[in-house]
Amino acid sequence: MSRRPLLVTDCDEVLLHMVVPFAQWVDEAHHVHFDLDSGDFVNALRHKVSGIALGHEEIWPLLRGFFATEMHRQYPIDGAIESVQALAEQADVVVLTNLHDHERDGRIDQLRAVGVEFPVFTNQGGKGPLLKQIIADFNPTVTVFVDDLGHNHASVAEHVPDVWRLHMVGEPRLAPRIIAHPTAHARIDDWATARHWIAEKFEGGLPHGQ
Repeated sequence: MSRRPLLVTDCDEVLLHMVVPFAQWVDEAHHVHFDLDSGDFVNALRHKVSGIALGHEEIWPLLRGFFATEMHRQYPIDGAIESVQALAEQADVVVLTNLHDHERDGRIDQLRAVGVEFPVFTNQGGKGPLLKQIIADFNPTVTVFVDDLGHNHASVAEHVPDVWRLHMVGEPRLAPRIIAHPTAHARIDDWATARHWIAEKFEGGLPHGQ
């Protein structure tokens, strides 16, 4: 079998909107207001009655509850599905998502419902070590990694530095407040542009630094 390029993409805020449906759910079900436009994510979630900010011990159970029962609320980022399907004609595609392992089946079903049927890998923490393992298994000619979180780009830069790294924040209400991460090779927040950037890396056929 001939070797192919590899696209490794995150899901939340890259393929699917997450914070907007999460904000709608916590408002409806838990009477919590999520101020998406504040830019202060530490204090962005507040009890609607008291105005008191939620602590980390309250936020994490809400996130786990959302992924357990509410993933059907998520919907595609503009152009994401069409772009990854087009890129799959010239490359292998996998989804590398930071969820608990028992949440993997829900993510697979969620993505299948919007037309994404690629292998899904769940991860906790920085994505570099697992990405290194995925690359060893696929043995691609060149790899492009797409993620919205800077610390994942830093992890990939540390563990597999020859991977092309694209920082993408597909949620328009978040993107202006998130600084491009210095370990990413590019920051592109729309799939129409990102698709061409990724295709160019595939067609060049060279890992970063070569």
